[in-house]
Amino acid sequence: MKYSELVEVYEDLNSTTKRLEKTYKISELLKKTPKHDLSEIILLLQGKVFPAWDERKIGVASKTVLKAISVATGITNKEIENDWRKTGDLGKTAENLVKQKKQSTLFSSELEVKKVFENLRKLATLEGLGSVDQKISLISELLTSAKPIEAKYIVKNVLDELRLGVGAGSLRDSITWAFFPKVVGIFFKCGKCKKYMPKTKKCLECGNKIEPNFKNEIENFNEKNTLDANSIEDIEKAELKKYDFVFSEDENTARKIYNYFINSVQEAYDVSNDFAVVAEAAKENLMKGLENISLSPGRPVKVMLALKVKDVKEAFERVGKPAEIEYKLDGFRLQVHKKNKEVRLFTRRLEDVTKQFPEVVEYVNKYVNGDSFILDSEAVGFSPKTKKYLPFQSISQRIKRKYDIESMAKKFPVELNVFDVIYYNKESMVKTPFNKRRELAEKIINQSERKIVFVKNLVTSDEKKAVNFYNESLNQGNEGVMFKKLDSPYKPGARVGHMVKYKPVMDTLDLVIVAAEWGEGKRSNWLSSFTLACIDEDNNLLEIGKVGTGIKEKADLGVSFQQLTEELRPIITSHSGREVRVKPQVVVEVSYEEIQKSSTYSSGYALRFPRVIKLRQERSPEECSTLNMVNEYYKGQRHRN
Repeated sequence: MKYSELVEVYEDLNSTTKRLEKTYKISELLKKTPKHDLSEIILLLQGKVFPAWDERKIGVASKTVLKAISVATGITNKEIENDWRKTGDLGKTAENLVKQKKQSTLFSSELEVKKVFENLRKLATLEGLGSVDQKISLISELLTSAKPIEAKYIVKNVLDELRLGVGAGSLRDSITWAFFPKVVGIFFKCGKCKKYMPKTKKCLECGNKIEPNFKNEIENFNEKNTLDANSIEDIEKAELKKYDFVFSEDENTARKIYNYFINSVQEAYDVSNDFAVVAEAAKENLMKGLENISLSPGRPVKVMLALKVKDVKEAFERVGKPAEIEYKLDGFRLQVHKKNKEVRLFTRRLEDVTKQFPEVVEYVNKYVNGDSFILDSEAVGFSPKTKKYLPFQSISQRIKRKYDIESMAKKFPVELNVFDVIYYNKESMVKTPFNKRRELAEKIINQSERKIVFVKNLVTSDEKKAVNFYNESLNQGNEGVMFKKLDSPYKPGARVGHMVKYKPVMDTLDLVIVAAEWGEGKRSNWLSSFTLACIDEDNNLLEIGKVGTGIKEKADLGVSFQQLTEELRPIITSHSGREVRVKPQVVVEVSYEEIQKSSTYSSGYALRFPRVIKLRQERSPEECSTLNMVNEYYKGQRHRN
């Protein structure tokens, strides 16, 4: 496939904020994408060349890209820097300068997606002596053949700055729309271009007015290659690849069938954590292809997430009675994988931290029985002297540690607290009820204090006992408790009502830093004011305010200006006076006095008296608080009905 076809869709996605339009454009691209290009297209739509769980990164600095632009265009570094200052966007600068490149003798050929993808991937493999020159060569090779608009997106991909607002929901729906039969009455025929659209008042292809009405669509439908279906069972029995449409006269049944398709794609993604794998399977064999996707030790899964509740009563209302209640520990989520005698450890951000925690690998090999498994757990730091648990901040530095690992393990040891098994001996456990998974964990793990244990738990229907257990957890220095529905499945990556958390302080948000300002006076070498953002359902960043309080001047007192500056400096993408924009990577927990409506920020809200509580190094931007959560908190504030 020509790279220009992908770039055309990039431009379409950038030109709209409407999820429906984005999803349609992606689905149309996927329909015409050859199977051998599908995996690359799915990754590039996300601005990636590796799946989310793959720790390899392109890792190219702006200066290297600048030199590559110079090689490709014959324009001096100084001229490139001047244009970059004006645009604030090196991708836009590449587009501008490729238009006027001076090396007229350069031969160029039309770029293919596969060529762009291969060069981008090679960048991640190069290191050591001479690697910078090799990287410049790979980038400039692409820019030499690129049209101006293509150059813009090549540079954005290289710098990991492609932000198209393409979230998991859009990709899931676009795969469904592209490869599954259209459900009549959920999709409606445009009277002008004859294409089938989701429920919308204007055709997303030609702009023609559409009046979506289920009854009218059913009465006027006369397409060939149609499956008549009155239930999900009819869908399960059918060979779906034969059909372009699914027809049911009952609107509720039609909606159930459509949701069945959507949920099947979602479930396949939940266990694979890779939309490229899902798209290939769906294109090849629809439902049967998706059913063949399963958990695989060594490939991390997004962990199941918990909703917040305000008290014990609400917790029981959410998960039912009886419920399992567990200590909510102040550690970090650790997913433990074993396959072919190899143990690998992943954080909730899908980072491979096996090398950083050699003692945990040792404990797993020694105390867990099984040939292959995936455990969900919490690693908690403790004092080597007193053996008492320590707050997460005390061990957070171990997560990114590359050197002196053995001495760090002795200085900041961790205990693995296991609470779930989601795969065991070649069998996925995600649909097995939680209480059965807990029983399995207790059967296969031999506990050893301050090495590997089960999270302390209580199964009860009694609210008084639950409150006492909650207070006991707090007295032990923990954050609170978790409530879990006993017969619930494991839903990777989902924030569902099967599991809720109850903590003393409700009014905090996990927000990602998207910009900052250099300080003044004695803080002039530090970033000191930080712009925060939440996300919408498609992971679009929505600003919600600035914070400068709660941050310390001395590192030993908590999150410091110096620490945040060191975290943000390498990911600065542009400068404007004292303000800098940064890649959305650093997440902080923030308290506040009140959420207010505001037209100043893109979220529509602002935080009154925000304060940084702690750095959430274990959290990815995709896991920060959503606009829906902010809206719920706003409505639930004490003075509101």
